[in-house]
Amino acid sequence: MSEEDVVRGERFAGGPARGFLSSLSADERIFAADLAVDRAHVVMLAEQGIVDEETAGEILAALDTVESDGHDALPDGEDVHAAIETAVVEAVGPEGGRMHTARSRNDEVATCIRYRLREDLLSALEATLALREALLARADEHAETLAPGYTHLQPAQPTTVGHFLLSYERALARDAARLLDAYGRVNESPLGAAAFAGTPFDVDRERTADLLGFDGTVDNATDAVSARDFLLESVAALAALATTVSGIAEDLVVYSNRGFVELDDDYASTSSIMPQKKNPDTLELARATAGDAHAGLSGLLTTLKGLPRAYNRDLQRATPHAWDAVDAVTDAVDVAGGAVATATWNEGALADAASEGFSTATGVADLLASHGVPFRTAHETVAAAAAESEADAAPEYAALDAAAEDVLGDPLEAYVDREAVEAALDPAESVAGRDSPGGPAPDAVAEQLATAEAELTDDESTVAAARDALAAADDALHSEVTDYV
Repeated sequence: MSEEDVVRGERFAGGPARGFLSSLSADERIFAADLAVDRAHVVMLAEQGIVDEETAGEILAALDTVESDGHDALPDGEDVHAAIETAVVEAVGPEGGRMHTARSRNDEVATCIRYRLREDLLSALEATLALREALLARADEHAETLAPGYTHLQPAQPTTVGHFLLSYERALARDAARLLDAYGRVNESPLGAAAFAGTPFDVDRERTADLLGFDGTVDNATDAVSARDFLLESVAALAALATTVSGIAEDLVVYSNRGFVELDDDYASTSSIMPQKKNPDTLELARATAGDAHAGLSGLLTTLKGLPRAYNRDLQRATPHAWDAVDAVTDAVDVAGGAVATATWNEGALADAASEGFSTATGVADLLASHGVPFRTAHETVAAAAAESEADAAPEYAALDAAAEDVLGDPLEAYVDREAVEAALDPAESVAGRDSPGGPAPDAVAEQLATAEAELTDDESTVAAARDALAAADDALHSEVTDYV
């Protein structure tokens, strides 16, 4: 080898850009994933006769040592994949390099990301299920607890705490469904695709997928190493979940301000100067997490836009957006679940507020409409009565009767009994009368609770089965490794 060749060989061995290229520190997150991927690949190579069993055993034993020593003991490297391989070669000798046969870092890293991300998605799902469970428990407890309902933050119609909480549980059920859909597409193995064009070695991609607990493989080799749409889908689902949690947090912060709900001390703090203060700090941070998740999604989209096919180093900058989002959102969901489960609802203040702002006006208009008055005319009649009443107070019967004379030309009793009108003015009666599917009446809420509880049970079973499948695959892989070591 000439001196010129040696110089060329050293050209990429060092320099000021090495640190910029390195992801070794950030790769600690996928350290365990890489070890699992290495083990599955070596077991498959031995089974296929590509690497002899003795060499496979030495490599697998070295990987055990790398695992016990931990990420911090790895030699310097461009990334965790190269560092682990270096450690194995140092332990085994040149034969240790056979672990990289029929593989590229491209398919290796793509597999590691999916391997770790699916665990994180299951954690996010478990937090979401716990929040849904807390919402359902409190909704059942407060199915008949009167509460004010708002649109545009203005008093609108009376409802119940149970009906309000169920509205968020239903949104979270859809968030869980999106996460489960994303999980299904994450849980496919790219391993065996090599750099982007496959390998001449007789690899068994289905075998490594099975050893790692994946449901199948990403068929096309170029797609397998290029695709990061699974990151986009996951972070988009997390951003949607964070948006729902932000809404829960906002409502609880506002309701806390109005004295409708008191957060447990574990989810609040006091002022550094004002000793009487109780601040909903944890929920304010949970509310802000939506910004983190949305930023991660935007960062991912921007990084991935316009990349040429196959592997590009830009992808190294894409993955942290997903890690940051799943960590922040899972923590926010956990906090929201704890806050909901331990909050105390002030039933007296809620009942008082339920009648503010003539919140039963729509019920009176509906009553007139059900007795032959066109709804728009009924709306005009009730609005006229409201205009003559004191602010935030329901009009007296006499005011409604006078409005009917002005707008309809007849007294109210020409259309509906006085007792029915007075019942419609009562917030509790107003709620009880809205028993259509999805409404706040106790029977309607009971039906919604039954549906939601059944769906939650199904989702819990699905997530538990996914956890069990990953654990079983991990046990099976370690059993196979034991045969060689």
